[in-house]
Amino acid sequence: MTGKERYEQIKIPSGLSGVIQQARQRARNQKRRKMIIWRSSSLVAACAAVMITANVPGVAKALSDVPVIGSVVKILQVGGGGERTDGVSVTTTQESDTLNIHFQIDGEQITSAPSYTVDHKEGPNRLIFTFNGVRNLDYAKLENDIKALKNVKDVYQNIILDDSAIGFVVELKDHVDYSVSEYQQPGYIQLKLSSAEKSTQSHELFFVRSEDMEQGEALAMLAEQYSADGSSVVQTKNGTFTVVMGAFENRADAEKHLKEFTDREDYSQQLHVDSWMSNENPQ
Repeated sequence: MTGKERYEQIKIPSGLSGVIQQARQRARNQKRRKMIIWRSSSLVAACAAVMITANVPGVAKALSDVPVIGSVVKILQVGGGGERTDGVSVTTTQESDTLNIHFQIDGEQITSAPSYTVDHKEGPNRLIFTFNGVRNLDYAKLENDIKALKNVKDVYQNIILDDSAIGFVVELKDHVDYSVSEYQQPGYIQLKLSSAEKSTQSHELFFVRSEDMEQGEALAMLAEQYSADGSSVVQTKNGTFTVVMGAFENRADAEKHLKEFTDREDYSQQLHVDSWMSNENPQ
């Protein structure tokens, strides 16, 4: 007797058919519940993605290359995030038009990015990164990696009078889109640059600014003095630096802003009104 014949002659116990049917039905019910849960989770994730990226042009482009390692927390153009920490070391890696900013403590990657802010300003078109709770930065590597991005014009340090904070400025070329993504597990920040789908016309802007200064403590102190007024440090065309406030569309508004400064009791540094193009550095 062949194996097939023996198989066909096996007697099926009574009631087994009903058991099989019940098992199949349970399997179908479990699969249906899993599909409902999966779809609900997908909907929540999609809604979250819409919420965190609502103000970012080209969101699809920003999300098209999500890395396998780490989960996205938020994608932004200005703002901040991360968690309060201390003793963090910063390193970078660069590939194509993407910069990854990594964080470690005692040589181990941390699960979340340290507290950070990203600001965007014109005159010139630039991104200002600030990280708190950071003690060590390989600035030479950061500078090399950022300058390797084809859409970057320049990069320089933003000196902060706090030994647990670091800052740097990334000047962008004309007609560039960008997104800044925060990831967890491990925690890192990713800067992505790409050619803008729509070009923006450069235009004249008016600023309240200081005299030219060298990088150092005096420059940092002046920037800190006017930090509540939105001050930022800009590199001039001759390689020095200046503290600027505002980005006004006309000289009258800038002059009015200057008078508010000169009327203050703590006013000492000579400030004046100047103008230059939105995509250029001051003279």
